[in-house]
Amino acid sequence: MTDGPIKTERREHVLEVTLDRPKANAIDLATSRIMGDVFTEFRDDPDLRVAIVTAAGGKFFCPGWDLTAAAGGEEVDGDYGKGGFGGLQELRGLNKPVISAINGICCGGGLELALSGDILLAADHATFALPEIRSGTVADAASIKLPKRIPYHIAMEMLLTGRWIDAHEAARWGLVNRVVPADQLMDEARALASHLASGPPLVYAALKEIVRETEDMKFQDALNRITKSQFETVERLYRSDDQKEGARAFAEKRDPVWKGY
Repeated sequence: MTDGPIKTERREHVLEVTLDRPKANAIDLATSRIMGDVFTEFRDDPDLRVAIVTAAGGKFFCPGWDLTAAAGGEEVDGDYGKGGFGGLQELRGLNKPVISAINGICCGGGLELALSGDILLAADHATFALPEIRSGTVADAASIKLPKRIPYHIAMEMLLTGRWIDAHEAARWGLVNRVVPADQLMDEARALASHLASGPPLVYAALKEIVRETEDMKFQDALNRITKSQFETVERLYRSDDQKEGARAFAEKRDPVWKGY
């Protein structure tokens, strides 16, 4: 496990990434750059298949940008490092599942970080908001992401008013997958990560690339890209031993053994 504001722990094919920066787990430029390096290594390590992103303490998941650092002179548009703010939002080619385990106050850039996960689990005491409006700034990434994730009018209310919602309302609007008792959150996240890690990594890669690259495309245009072999991950899957293994395992009525190639 690493020292400093970002703790990492490998559990077989799963990487746990814990933001640990008291008192509130806010992210300054240096922390963001560390996170970018961590998630880049996760992306590029063939032995790692799933990541869990969470935070230490239990009160705060992350409030986003460190305003104390900003008051000390750090530029809000400074060098966030690889992957942009928090290391995930703009990281190219991240074709592995990421689970956000939200264990407390999650607002501003912290909510944007959580939304960078593919599956979001929330502790029952977690709360969510985009309070940037109150300080005269824009929640830029959330302004793009949130209206695509939850009903438009709910997203706009959060963006325009900065109001807080609790974990159960977040689940009701589909902002998170489900709510878990706080003392069970990491057990739930680890069980889910273990399940995903036992699955076909090449299929996950293809799914993530397709979803990411076709987000704003018309259906037929997106389908044409697949059928015309224009997705590298899909072509790698169809040429792989894992593709053959899946068929063999089905015919032999056994669980497949995925190798990732």
